[in-house]
Amino acid sequence: MLAPGVAVGEVAVYRFYDIAYAVDLDRAEAILAARPGAGGTRKRLSATPPKAVAYDAPPVVLSLDPVRLLIDGTATEAQVTGRLYDFGVLRLAISVTVQARSWAQFVDLVNTLALLLGSGSENRLWAELVGRVRQELAVALERPAASMLEEDYIVALVRSFDRPMTAADIQENVDLVRLLSGEVMPLSDDAQQDLLRNRFSYYTDDLVVLTWDRAFVYEPHGDSDVLDVLEVANAQLLEMRYYDELLDDELPRMYDLVQTTRRGFLSSRRFSVLARRLYALVAEVTELTEKVDNALQVTEDVYLARVYTATLDLFRVRLFSLAVDRKLAIIRDTYTALYDEAAARRTTLLEIAVVVLIVIEILAELWRR
Repeated sequence: MLAPGVAVGEVAVYRFYDIAYAVDLDRAEAILAARPGAGGTRKRLSATPPKAVAYDAPPVVLSLDPVRLLIDGTATEAQVTGRLYDFGVLRLAISVTVQARSWAQFVDLVNTLALLLGSGSENRLWAELVGRVRQELAVALERPAASMLEEDYIVALVRSFDRPMTAADIQENVDLVRLLSGEVMPLSDDAQQDLLRNRFSYYTDDLVVLTWDRAFVYEPHGDSDVLDVLEVANAQLLEMRYYDELLDDELPRMYDLVQTTRRGFLSSRRFSVLARRLYALVAEVTELTEKVDNALQVTEDVYLARVYTATLDLFRVRLFSLAVDRKLAIIRDTYTALYDEAAARRTTLLEIAVVVLIVIEILAELWRR
């Protein structure tokens, strides 16, 4: 059977940026509401009851001006949207609508946009979009990031094919491997099986296939919940990477400070100062990582829970989270050791002072006699 054509679809290239320590969403919402067409609403999941799946703090939706892309020599208008998360992440998406294309043309478009806008592409467009958002919402950003960490992801979304298709029909008659891998050369059977391992369906006529940097989504019912789950998982990955790298930089600095602090007569005081600094760092990172972990709560929707869990595992979010926890534990232990040592040194100084006073008292008495 010939591969079906894509009647209605969309290719979206996502970029995620860590732009600040935190974002005041209420303030951002107010700023955007004052400008017509700028968005400023809070995102809700479209098809799932809040009791089953809900945002901890719904992100603010941004509407940005369309951009024109040169695709295969043709100027094409692309939509630009954004979302702001309270833990400091900005998600931008550039999407191109697809109508009446063959499957091969759809795959070519995905791979073209991946080269044009995806990972490693030196494109000023993203920098301009981020700069525009940061400038407009500057007062809502708490401790803006000096250098921004980023992640990217591509979603190939099909709303309808040119003929009725079930999930089984798609897996049998549509070449998802080239779309998800971006490879031109044929892949081995093992590589293909590994690429298509994470696939999910709820109804007979929907399908989600996930990979590390791309996803294929067939959603004829108009829902966007799966896309929202993929987005939150990417945002969590970015933040966990940020805190992992932050603590990687902090640990050697901490060891150097500890060694420096040990020297000198007032080392106990410096120990106390350093211990308070480390305690503040642990409290700050713990607060933010808990906020990231709880960004989306999935309880009763078993299907979305499966997709969400598989995405977190695929992105290795939990591994980054465990690495952050281990490094925080090292800093906590160091804080405890510093506090104990500072207390011990203060006790020693007090004991020495008491002994000195006793000796002075004895000498003074002997002198009087």
